[in-house]
Amino acid sequence: MGVGKTKRMPRAVREQQMLDAAVRIFGQRGYMAASMDEIAELAGVSKPLVYLYLNSKEDLFTACIRREARALTEAVRAGVRPGLTADGQLWSGLRAFFTHTAGHPDAWAVLHLQARTHGERFAAEVAAMREEIVAFVTQLIAAAARDAHRDPHLPEREVAGLAEALVGAAESLADWAGATEGVSAKQAAATLMNFAWAGLGDLMADRPWSPPEEPAAEAAAEAVAVAQPAG
Repeated sequence: MGVGKTKRMPRAVREQQMLDAAVRIFGQRGYMAASMDEIAELAGVSKPLVYLYLNSKEDLFTACIRREARALTEAVRAGVRPGLTADGQLWSGLRAFFTHTAGHPDAWAVLHLQARTHGERFAAEVAAMREEIVAFVTQLIAAAARDAHRDPHLPEREVAGLAEALVGAAESLADWAGATEGVSAKQAAATLMNFAWAGLGDLMADRPWSPPEEPAAEAAAEAVAVAQPAG
């Protein structure tokens, strides 16, 4: 038996080791500063083997984004247990989101920072993940409205807007929690629940907030501005 012979293992296992190493390097050093030499060394393989398995730095980064996006969406979906009340479903989903991002800070940096700032190819991968999460949250809010009212009257566009706002707030809060010492996933989820559920809870109870009456001239001017195309 030759000295220094590398222990053989299934390709799928070896590839996951490479992705683990790549997520760590990309997350901590950034896409541009990360090198294939560093990734190969951390994974315990040769650089040619990384290229053999994953073709290029761009393809490796894309594979990292896809794997971590899938892991995050699966964690959020798994966190929402059937049969809970509307606030219980939202709470469990947020708790799952913040638990995952806190437990995988390098992956979150890859998804929320690196992928969005280094080209359309990478940004599109993250956008697809975000659309899936927004669609899932939209379903939760719509289901909560149906449960609260036999004849729900929340417009589809308003439900979609609420989901977009909630996901955007969760993303920003995940960044804040990651940068703030001592903030747990439970605390981050509770912060967003305190911020969001007061309004959502009133909507579910058919007590929506209404803007104050505006003078007719101001309302007409706003309608004209909305109707005019940008640019």
